[in-house]
Parts: sequence; structure tokens; C-alpha cells
Amino acid sequence: MKNFIDNFKSKFTSHQKDRVKSSINNFRAYFASNNLTTLAKIYRSDKWGKHFYTPHYQSHFKTFRFKTINLLEIGVGGYESPFAGGNSLRMWKKFFPFGKIYSIDIHNKTPHEERRIKIFQGSQVDELFLASVCDQIGEFDLIIDDGSHINEHVIQSFEFLFPKLKKGGIYVVEDTQTSYWEDYGGTSKDFNCKGTIYHYFKSLIDALNHQEFMIRSYEKSYFDKHIIAMHFYHNMIFIYKGNNDEASNFLVNNMKKNG
Repeated sequence: MKNFIDNFKSKFTSHQKDRVKSSINNFRAYFASNNLTTLAKIYRSDKWGKHFYTPHYQSHFKTFRFKTINLLEIGVGGYESPFAGGNSLRMWKKFFPFGKIYSIDIHNKTPHEERRIKIFQGSQVDELFLASVCDQIGEFDLIIDDGSHINEHVIQSFEFLFPKLKKGGIYVVEDTQTSYWEDYGGTSKDFNCKGTIYHYFKSLIDALNHQEFMIRSYEKSYFDKHIIAMHFYHNMIFIYKGNNDEASNFLVNNMKKNG
């Protein structure tokens, strides 16, 4: 029996095998499309198992599920192999049935393109490349950084792409443990070291409360104006975008009312 199965399998090319496997996964996912953890298991996305991200994504992304959204994920996965990776993109495609799924990767990952999945090749810190991608797509509803995880890259990508996020959208940074890893530009010796992921995003918490700064003629930054919520979890951060214009109940123009 084993020889029969092996002989049967040998008649198919790897591409044909992948198509059959994809069809089987899509059939299984049809009955679990509302559960990200189950979808991650079906499509073998490391957002569950290796990591434990899908419950957080389920909680934060559920209101977008049946909307016609643009989702951008930095990083396809699989490193330099054109045929490896793409698992999370297929997971997102199934979870957002009306969404368009986009991704960028430093390596050629075009074999993973399919209906509603489009991939661009380039660096997450190449601003000309990013601008070209944004010009072609427009604004995004959801952005996920699962790219190089290098501290400098994470910060630079956020500063360029957060303004490309729609109001009401969410920006997510994954694998933030590299903030503590020297090989990625982090440190475990000084948690307030400038240039690390957590030093940077902890500083943006102050942006939420800019109306309370007692600084005469304070000039609001873009992040002061548009970050309305931040959620920190083990190894990931969610940043919500909107109009952060809720007034202070004590200050006017960053000064005491009688000042």
C-alpha cells in the first residue's frame, strides 16, 4: 500500500502537490474562517504555536473582518526561498473575505501571489520603494510589521508607514523581544536605551496625553495628533490611529486656565 501511495505521489509535480494541498487547506478553513487560531494551525502560520499572537489579533481585528480593507504585512516569511513562506498571508485572506492582502519582502516572493494577495519586493526601510507601494495601493486599514525585527528598521518603517494608515486603522509590531537582543540593535542592560523598540514606543505613550503637558506654546507632533490608543502584549504592540483631540479638563493650550 505504501509503495502504491509513493508511486501515485511521484506522478505529480511539486507545483501540483502544492495546489492540491492549498485546496485541502481552503476546504478545512471554510469551516473555521472566524477563528484565527484555527486558521493559523491550518495554514501553518507561526502566529500561533511558535508565537501566541492570534488571540490578540482576533480581539483587535474582529471589527474589520467583513469590511473591504487593505492589509499590509511586512515580511512574507521563508527567507530567500521564493516558494517558502506566505502562510500568514493566506490566513489573512481567509479571515478577511472582502480584504485585499498586500505584503513586502526583501526577497522575491511572487510565487505566493494569488487572487487578493499581492507582493512587492523591496526593503522595509527603502522610503522610495515604500512610497511607490503606497502610491499604487493608497491608504491601509491594517499594517503588520513582521519583517527584519531590527530595532532601527522597525522604528523607521513605523515613522514612514503610520501616516499612510487610515484613521481608525491599527498598526502592529510583532516580535518586539528584539528590543532586548544586541544582534538586532537592542539591549538587556539598559531598558531606557535610545533607539530600541521599547524605548521608542514607550515614549509615544506620552503622545496620548499631550493635552496635559504644561509647556507653553507646545507644538504637537504627528503622533501627538493621531495616536489614540496603544496596547502592549508579550512581544507585540498595537497602535490605534485617529484624532487625538480630547481636551484636558484642567489645561487650556497646555497652560493652567488662569495662567
